[in-house]
Amino acid sequence: MPAQPSAQPSTRSRARSRMGGVVVLVLASGALAAVAGGKPAASATGDGAAGTVAELTLTSGDALAMPAVTSFALVALASLGVVLVTRGRVRRGVAVLGLLAALGSAAAVVQAWWGVRSTIRDTLASVGADGGVATSGWYLVAAASSVVLVLATAAVVRLVPTWPEMGSRYDAPTGATTRAARTPLDEGASSMDLWKALDEGEDPTSEADAAPGTPARGSEGSDRLD
Repeated sequence: MPAQPSAQPSTRSRARSRMGGVVVLVLASGALAAVAGGKPAASATGDGAAGTVAELTLTSGDALAMPAVTSFALVALASLGVVLVTRGRVRRGVAVLGLLAALGSAAAVVQAWWGVRSTIRDTLASVGADGGVATSGWYLVAAASSVVLVLATAAVVRLVPTWPEMGSRYDAPTGATTRAARTPLDEGASSMDLWKALDEGEDPTSEADAAPGTPARGSEGSDRLD
């Protein structure tokens, strides 16, 4: 019997530990993929002056970069942030969106392998240079981080139902809830109660905040005129 109460805290601590590890993996892999996507994926290895011209032409712009990798990785990171502050089905749906973004990042890395190499070959051919294509280290970083990002976001989708959720006390109060929480001021309200009501943004003299049966301000004056 005494072992059962200690089992729940142990289970919760393991769940939070797994949550922390998955969150760190998503953040690290997503950040690496986003940075690597803005770097050259390959370089030209042309010979002679024509090869130098081709290399300068390619490196002067973003022809060798992988912007799609960066875009998808940023979406995956943003999805993780939303997952941490939402609950229920919305949370699970956003987690799935993060996984789809991670898959898009991995697909963009594969597409860059062919697209960047084709761009380099066309540029070399346009200047009459003989050469080849060398894969950059940043491409390897983008490929590895995208794979880790896919695995980490898949873990988020699988484990998110067991993660602790943000309490409802952090939700923005609705108009009905705020109105119901107010206590109407009666005729015997002290000056301290009046100041407290003013401090909370209420008008203790208004007809809407007055207690039932309490005449609204100005009603006596209207009776005298009659």
